[in-house]
Amino acid sequence: MIHKFKKLDWGIIVLLGFFMCISTLIVHSATLYDPKYATYDTKTLIFYSIGFVIVLLVSLIDYRLLLKGWHIWYGIGIVLLILVFFLAKEINGARSWFALPGGLQFQPAEMVKIVLIIGIAHLMGKRQGDPLRLTSDVFAVGAFAFVPFLLVMMQPDLGNAIIYIVIVLGMLWIGNVKYTHVLIGLTAVVGFILLFGILFNTFNDEIKTYMVEHERLHWYERINGFLNPGSGSEKEIYQATKAKIAIGSGGLSGDGYLQGDSKNNAFISYPYSDSIFVVIGEEFGFQGSAVVLLLYFLLIYRMILIAFQCFDKRGAFMIIGIVSMFVFQIFENVGMMIGLMPITGITLPFISYGGTSLLLNMICIGLVLSIKVHQEKYELDTQ
Repeated sequence: MIHKFKKLDWGIIVLLGFFMCISTLIVHSATLYDPKYATYDTKTLIFYSIGFVIVLLVSLIDYRLLLKGWHIWYGIGIVLLILVFFLAKEINGARSWFALPGGLQFQPAEMVKIVLIIGIAHLMGKRQGDPLRLTSDVFAVGAFAFVPFLLVMMQPDLGNAIIYIVIVLGMLWIGNVKYTHVLIGLTAVVGFILLFGILFNTFNDEIKTYMVEHERLHWYERINGFLNPGSGSEKEIYQATKAKIAIGSGGLSGDGYLQGDSKNNAFISYPYSDSIFVVIGEEFGFQGSAVVLLLYFLLIYRMILIAFQCFDKRGAFMIIGIVSMFVFQIFENVGMMIGLMPITGITLPFISYGGTSLLLNMICIGLVLSIKVHQEKYELDTQ
């Protein structure tokens, strides 16, 4: 046990400590003027405390035990994604959350990210680094991810559905996919997007009418905003405009902690969650935002370094899946706040308020540390 603790990457643990401090302070500032969310900063500390325990526990478990039960986790994930249609309550036009005692909520789509990473790592690990075959490997991975992707799209949760695609693409790329297969895939994806975009814009009014009749206007607005940036709902356009104004007002060094005006005047929706980067940019300016991005860079760097040092291909695949997920979420969340990406419901990892997403991220870090801790045993087993 002590030997395993010594092998932990304590640099990653320290970085998580910095994120905990930043998240608690920013969530406190973001909820300062709204008594409904007055306890969110305290809850953030509680979630982080639980999260650190989870990181340590998961890191002590041999990750290969999870790989052996990949089909069980996949089955549980699919069942939960189906149950949300019957048991989950609707929030912001989507049925994605289970209500738990104590006012807590659980989002199965978040958990399924880990399920996908574990399952795909197992499927690709059979090749032991050899080039992936089109039908038995690439198509198998695509089919494995398609069912949860479809179920999440039906909720609708476009943000998490896109993250599933990013995880698949990132893991296939590092899994030694052939360039001819990449070309075929890119051609198919680009062709599908172009065809979907043409049909969506051609029958835009009819689709909108259908979505309104079936109480799916939120779904239409998300897709329309993604395909036609700047033409989303008035609320989303207003949100994007005010976000850029607030971040720009922060200048180089920001307005000062607790001094941001956007959240006080309700200019920004969900400043403690999806739009938390706006609070950072407004109160700490370019310098504060750069520090946050630097911390992300260091975290990603440490994880990639562990992947490079990994003897087990499956472990390296898992880390790359996790890295792909984090990098996309960071890029999308920051990008949509500065006008580079369309508005989606993707939070900023380790900083945005949210128990499910934070604990999921901490489990992912625990898996990365478990892969590092158990590499020596793997090396001995293979000699």
